[in-house]
Formats: sequence, structure tokens, C-alpha cells
Amino acid sequence: MQWSRLWQPRRGLFWMMLGFNVLSSVCTWAMRALPLSMVGLLLVGFIALMNVGFGLLAAWQLLREEPPQR
Repeated sequence: MQWSRLWQPRRGLFWMMLGFNVLSSVCTWAMRALPLSMVGLLLVGFIALMNVGFGLLAAWQLLREEPPQR
């Protein structure tokens, strides 16, 4: 596997991977900075973990597939 396969800005999956990672960071910031109830913490934490999982799946898919020819 080549790590350069992750950089495919012409594919939507690449942008989805970045979006999932940014949203996970925003959720983590919200958990630490905002006064949330326990239910809010659990909900935002669950969303953050789901985004991490989806981001990893998108990265795995990008690594497995051959990049499209130019």
C-alpha cells in the first residue's frame, strides 16, 4: 500500500474522509469546551466516534483502490 493514494482530491471519498475528520475534531472540542449534560456528552461522543470510524473506512477504501488515471 502506498500512502500517496490517500491524496486524491478529485474523488468525493477523499473530501468525505476530510469532512469526517474535521467533524470529529469539532465534536471533541464541543465536549471539552461546552457545558453539556451527560446525555449531551454521550450523544456528541457517539457522533465523534462514528465520524472517526467513517473517516477510517473512507481512508481504507482510498488506500485499497487504484487512483483513477488522468
